[in-house]
Amino acid sequence: MKNVLEYLENSAALWPDKPGVTDEGGTYTFRDVYNKSRSIASALAQDVKPRQAAAVFMPKGKDALLSFFGIVYAGGFYSYFDPELPVSRLGVVAAILNPSVILTDREHMEVAKTHFSGIPCFCIEQLMQNREDTAYLEEVRRQQVDADPLYVNFTSGSTGKPKGVVVSHRSVLDFIDVFSHTFSLDSRECIANQAPFDFDVSVKDIYSAMKTGAELVIVPRELFSRPAELLDYLCEHEITTMIWAVSALCLVSMFHGLDYRCPGTVRKVMFSGEVMPKKQLKDWMEHLPEAMFVNLYGPTEITCNCTYHVIDRNRAYEQGIPIGTPFDNEQVFLVDDEGGLVTEADRIGEICVRGTALALGYYDNVEQTGRAFVQNPLHSLYLDPVYKTGDLAKYDERGELYFCGRKDFQIKYRGHRIELEEIEGTMEKMDGVERCVCVFDEEKSRLYGFYAGNIDKKTLHQNLSATLPVFMIPERLVQKESFQLTKNGKADRKALLAEIKRGDKHAKS
Repeated sequence: MKNVLEYLENSAALWPDKPGVTDEGGTYTFRDVYNKSRSIASALAQDVKPRQAAAVFMPKGKDALLSFFGIVYAGGFYSYFDPELPVSRLGVVAAILNPSVILTDREHMEVAKTHFSGIPCFCIEQLMQNREDTAYLEEVRRQQVDADPLYVNFTSGSTGKPKGVVVSHRSVLDFIDVFSHTFSLDSRECIANQAPFDFDVSVKDIYSAMKTGAELVIVPRELFSRPAELLDYLCEHEITTMIWAVSALCLVSMFHGLDYRCPGTVRKVMFSGEVMPKKQLKDWMEHLPEAMFVNLYGPTEITCNCTYHVIDRNRAYEQGIPIGTPFDNEQVFLVDDEGGLVTEADRIGEICVRGTALALGYYDNVEQTGRAFVQNPLHSLYLDPVYKTGDLAKYDERGELYFCGRKDFQIKYRGHRIELEEIEGTMEKMDGVERCVCVFDEEKSRLYGFYAGNIDKKTLHQNLSATLPVFMIPERLVQKESFQLTKNGKADRKALLAEIKRGDKHAKS
């Protein structure tokens, strides 16, 4: 295989009338997905050229998914622009990507034209009515190779600007083939999609379903603030597989949702994005005694995940839950500050990953690509790209990896990877903010923003809400006159975090 669309084509041939994608608006069979995607592509023939970016601006749903496939059939690659994101954020990512077209729906057409003036906007409902141009689609396919880009997902950037991670067809094919085989996914599955389409957890949902002929059920976003209705939805659709962010699973268990109704058809629960609290995992496992639970680890730059650990129900996990062992065809190893290999137990090193699943780099950003995707530090004999994750880990005596935090100021918060510098850069641009520092309490998974200036906290929070996604907004803002410095003249983040902890301790006493 050289193109992910072959997954869809095979499933449409084997199970044409089987439900392929379902959202709150209804269901498309695999035949529907195949035919409508090709119609969209044919309509885009004059506007999307081979290896050219196109953006999808509409709510997460089955039509957004068809837009992705239509863009790929046309020879391009896609990026999802979530309408829920602040306008300023969308403007930044659009300026970086410079998409050839914007695909949207009727409801968002006028908004799209306003937000993305100068970029042609097309209505998905109209594109799906176009006649298929088979000869054109065949010619496009002949020109495509497996190293062509498939999608760009934007992550937080240390320079204050988002980074667009470019992932190829080959990387997705390589990972999904291994992933679906490892966890025995097949056409009997019903996969509940929780993750946003601009978050790479959704890649596992989408392409596992297309490969195996499983039904993909897109869970309405608003249900994640209503646990009882969420569980009703999972039960009504007889969900079998959940590949979810830790925070989404905890939302259900923390509010005792499983005591209300348990989705008993679920047989596989896979989680990633941050450390899973053992108390919440225990609640899920007690309610689903026959299900397999898997801890997944991996940054966007290596295409979804590079390690996994299947939870052993008879193990106490005194050291915490390991991130486990590598997937097939991915090498994961640790290096020290000098680039030397770390192999002994309990010694911390930086996680490095090599293999076909690595991304192509950052879109239109050679400098940052060169810093993160490097020659294998263990040799210089031939070109051997390695992604340096910036994550720290150690081995235990079994050879399993345990996550030990970040090497820099990038954090994992609410299932997303965030550069603290991006939040700080945004805050410092605001009137009334003279200086700011963000710190993250990894133990409690809380994000704090300290600032000096005359703006009040309520106004600052409102301004941040209009500029940043909700998962990048500090849950507590602290106004200060000055910041304690380290001996190197930098803001002392450890002292700020200690200040917060002392305040919390005094508040409890």
